Amino acid sequence: MTLIQEKATQAIDILKEKEIDLWITFVRETSGVRDPAMDFLFGLGDLTWPSALMLTRSGERIAIVGRYETEVVERLGVYSKVIGYDAGISHVLVETIRQINPRQIAVNTSHNNVHADGLTHAMYEMLTSYLKGSPYAERLVSSEPVINALRGRKSPAEVERIRQAIATTAEIYSEIFAFLRVGKTELEVAKFAHGLVNQHGLGTAWEIEQCPMVNAGPESPVGHSGPTELTIQPGQLVHFDFGVRQDDYCSDIQRLAYVLRPGEMQAPPEVQHGFEVIRQAIEAARAALKPGLPGKQIDATARAVVTGAGFEEYKYATGHQLGRVAHDGGALLGPPWERYGESPDQLVESGNVFTIEPGLALPGYGYVGLEEDVLITENGAQYLGAPQADLVLIQA
Repeated sequence: MTLIQEKATQAIDILKEKEIDLWITFVRETSGVRDPAMDFLFGLGDLTWPSALMLTRSGERIAIVGRYETEVVERLGVYSKVIGYDAGISHVLVETIRQINPRQIAVNTSHNNVHADGLTHAMYEMLTSYLKGSPYAERLVSSEPVINALRGRKSPAEVERIRQAIATTAEIYSEIFAFLRVGKTELEVAKFAHGLVNQHGLGTAWEIEQCPMVNAGPESPVGHSGPTELTIQPGQLVHFDFGVRQDDYCSDIQRLAYVLRPGEMQAPPEVQHGFEVIRQAIEAARAALKPGLPGKQIDATARAVVTGAGFEEYKYATGHQLGRVAHDGGALLGPPWERYGESPDQLVESGNVFTIEPGLALPGYGYVGLEEDVLITENGAQYLGAPQADLVLIQA
C-alpha cells in the first residue's frame, strides 16, 4: 500500500469518527495555487481543470477530473470511481453529491490551520453557486477537524521518514560543527551546509535562503531573517536552526555552540546556566506531553521554567507540529495569544510529532535556543533523535 492509499484509508476512518458524510477537496490549476490536502489525496502531481477529490464516511472514493487527467488519477490506486468530463464539472459534481445525499459536506476552509484552508474564495463561490437551490448549499462545514487529524496522526511509515530526516540532520550538524572557525561568516557556514544537503541529494525543510538560520553572537538577528556577513568570534554563542526534507518529510532541529576564548576550557557559568535552563524547559515539556492535553498547557510548562529562572519569556510558541512541512498545522504548543487562534486550545493526540523549542537571549553572548523533535505515544512523548545534552565547544 502506498502512503497516499494509506492516508486515504485513514481519512475515511476519520470521517466516521467525526461523523462527516462527505469531504470534498475542490481545486483547479494546482500548479498555480495548490491545496495542501493534495499531498495526501493526489501526491506531488497537479490537476488542471476544476476537479473534486471526494471521500465519504461510507468508504466511497470518487475523483471528478478533466477527461485528459483520468488516467493519471486511476494509476494512483486510490479512487474506486474516476469520472472524466469535458465541458464543465458542475452537473456531474452536483449529481454525485445528490447520490451521496450527505448531511454534512466538509470543505477546506479554516480559521486556525493554514494547511486546512486550501479552498480559494473563488472556488468556494463556484461550489456554492453549483449547489444553489439544493439542500446541500447549507450543509458545508469546515474540514479542519478532518485535516488536523489526517496530517497530525502520523502512520508508522510517516514517523520512519521523519526519523530518517532527523538522523540525516544530525550527521550534517556534526560536519558543520567541525567546519566552524573564528572568522567564518554566517553566510559561509550556511553555504557549507547547503553543500552537504546537496551531497545527500535532499532539500531543506524550508526556504533555502533561511535554512540553516545561523546566529553568530548577540548582534545577529534571531528569527526568519537568514544568515548575514557577521563573523564567528571568541566568547560568543553560535546558534543554528536547520532541517532537511527527505522522502517528502521534514526535520526541524536547533543546536548551539560556544566559541572558547583563548585560555578558556569551558563556557562561562552564565552561558552554561542559560543552556541548562533551556534543556530543563525542553525536558519539562516533553515529560508533560500526553494525549488529551491542550497545547497551551504544555507551552505554559516550558515557559514557566524560563521565566522562573529570571529570563524574559520568548515571544513565540514552544512547539509546532512537524510532518510534510516544517510548520505543520493542528494543535500548537503555544500560548493563548490572538495570532494563534484556537490552535493552542486543541488537544494533543497520539501519533502527533511536535518540535519543542524554547529559547532565551543572553546579553553579550547571543541567543540560547535548542529544538528537539518528539513523537506522542499513548504513554507520552519520546525523542525521535538524540537531544543535545551538552554545549558544543569550538576552539578559538
